[in-house]
Amino acid sequence: MPEQEPNLDVGLDIRDPRTAVLSVGGELDMETATRLEERMTEQLDLGRRHLVLDLAALDFMDSSGLNVLIRVLHRARETGGDLHLAAPTPAVRRILEITGVTTALPPYEGVAEALVAAGAGR
Repeated sequence: MPEQEPNLDVGLDIRDPRTAVLSVGGELDMETATRLEERMTEQLDLGRRHLVLDLAALDFMDSSGLNVLIRVLHRARETGGDLHLAAPTPAVRRILEITGVTTALPPYEGVAEALVAAGAGR
């Protein structure tokens, strides 16, 4: 049986010099979490302190994905920025709620609301 390619798509939209929107689709799990963490860390390294994750196309997330979100959240806040979650699917929202991650990372209904919270364009 051939090895299956990890199913995670990450799109990037630079909104201003300090804000990036990363659109995440597919499955965020042990096989794909590192790829997302690298993309988010790259944006922080480039000076984009406010990251918005558009989760509208994310079908699945496990504890590896949660760990990445928490690590990047801490790193962003250490540099004076933040991480904002937008439009999580019902399955992903449930994981965020059950684990209590929504206390530190309240999800927004859409990217526009998350961008307002991030202060994009100011």
